[in-house]
Amino acid sequence: MRPGGLQLSLRMIDALGIGPDDDVVDFWPGLGVTTERMLARGPHSYLAVERGPAEAARVRAVMREGDECIVTPPHRTGRPDASASVAYGEALLTLEPAPRKTATVAEAARLLRPGGRYGIHELLLTPDGLPEAAKADIERTLTRVLHVGARPLTETEWRRLLEDGGFTIDSVETGGMLLLDVPTFLSDEGWGGTLAFLGRSLAHPSVLPRLTEIWNVFRRYRDNLGAIIITAHRP
Repeated sequence: MRPGGLQLSLRMIDALGIGPDDDVVDFWPGLGVTTERMLARGPHSYLAVERGPAEAARVRAVMREGDECIVTPPHRTGRPDASASVAYGEALLTLEPAPRKTATVAEAARLLRPGGRYGIHELLLTPDGLPEAAKADIERTLTRVLHVGARPLTETEWRRLLEDGGFTIDSVETGGMLLLDVPTFLSDEGWGGTLAFLGRSLAHPSVLPRLTEIWNVFRRYRDNLGAIIITAHRP
C-alpha cells in the first residue's frame, strides 16, 4: 500500500538521502517495489522486517546477496540498539492501533543511531481539524471494507506521533489519496502489472465486488482522505 502512489514514496526515499554508508531498515516492504528503487542507491546494508513468510518470500526475491529479511512484529525486531542509520515504512502505522503506533516509532528510534533518519508514507485524514465523530466514522468504514484495522491520522497527529517518539521533523509533504486510482495504478505498475492484477482479480469472483466497494468508499471520503510523507531524524 502506497497511499500517495509510488512517486510520493520515491520522494520520501529522496528526502532520506540514502547512500553507500547507510544501514537501512525497511518496515513491511510488501511487494518490494520501493525496495528495488531504494537498493539501487547502494546502501551498505539492508534489513527487511516483514509480517509473514509469504510477504518475506516476495521481498527476498528483490534483495541483494547479503541483505536480510526477518519475520517479526515491527515494534519488536530484537536487533541491537543504534544498528541502523535509516528506517522507513509505507502504510504500516496506518494499520496499527494507537499503542502499537507509539511502540513502532519507539522501535525505529531505538534502532537508529544519533542523527539517523526516519521516513513514513501514510494515509492522511483531512482537514486538520476534522471532528472526532467524522474520524471515527471513516475509521469504522475503512476497517469494514479493507478487512483490517485502518486508523489514519491528521497531519498534526502524525507529526506529534513522531515528535513524541523523540524525532525532529525535517520535511512534510501531503498529496491526494491514490489507492485504486486508475492512472496512478497504470503509472506505478505498468501495463504488465496492471493486466496481471486484473487477471488475478477475475480468477476470484469475490474480488471485483470487494474492490468496487473499496473504490466507492474512497470516493465517498475523497475530501477527507489523503497521503502524507514525513522525514525526521533522531537528535
